[in-house]
Amino acid sequence: MASGGASPFPDSRTSTPSDTPKQTKICVYCGASSGNNPVYLESARELARLMAANNIALVYGGGTVGLMGEIAKTMVSLSGPDAVHGIIPEALVRYERDPTSYTSMNGAAAAAVGDGEAKPLPVPEEKIWGRTTVVKDMHTRKQMMAREVMAGGPGSGFVALSGGYGTVEELFETATWNQLGIHSNGVVILNINNFYDGMLAWIKNSVQAGFIHGGNAHILVEATSPADAIKALKEYKVSDAVMKLSWGNE
Repeated sequence: MASGGASPFPDSRTSTPSDTPKQTKICVYCGASSGNNPVYLESARELARLMAANNIALVYGGGTVGLMGEIAKTMVSLSGPDAVHGIIPEALVRYERDPTSYTSMNGAAAAAVGDGEAKPLPVPEEKIWGRTTVVKDMHTRKQMMAREVMAGGPGSGFVALSGGYGTVEELFETATWNQLGIHSNGVVILNINNFYDGMLAWIKNSVQAGFIHGGNAHILVEATSPADAIKALKEYKVSDAVMKLSWGNE
């Protein structure tokens, strides 16, 4: 995140009147792996089913493998390609997309990022995985995902399923943006099979040690089921302890 100049994000605290209600959008952070327990895949499917039932759109990292692929594929099967937008850096296409998808996307991917602008890829896999946009780097990916959520309707926010370093990095950066007042959307940890118990213990310890303000202890909200995750986003309240900064007007 840039330390000065105009903010790359819209001010989520302001809204423009519209006759058309904005669709709720949830950005899901999750692994490009499936994990060793089928409960992780089932949690991705169940979250997708509930999102589809509630007309909620999915924004995610653009992969077609692991938990990423499972939630995207399930969502498309229920709500159609327009309900899913995957955003992936060109360098990760060969690692986070199925090899057959990569083969058909390879030439288009290079063209999509060649001029530095993000462009949607009209590939056949759209009917399975939803819309895919290839971008130049990780920063652009995260920025685009955040913008979509912040422009979404009530209940829009971020949910972390199980995952590795990348999932946790995205989760904590989004939580930090909340703490800094860059956005006011909910950030939820879907703690399946006690996967995030260690992280929740670290947050508690950081509060006790004086490194996290007590009022910000629940910027990351724990949910133990997909239904609770959606409910937590709908009911999310911004902490009074977040920093009241005016990004882009310093």
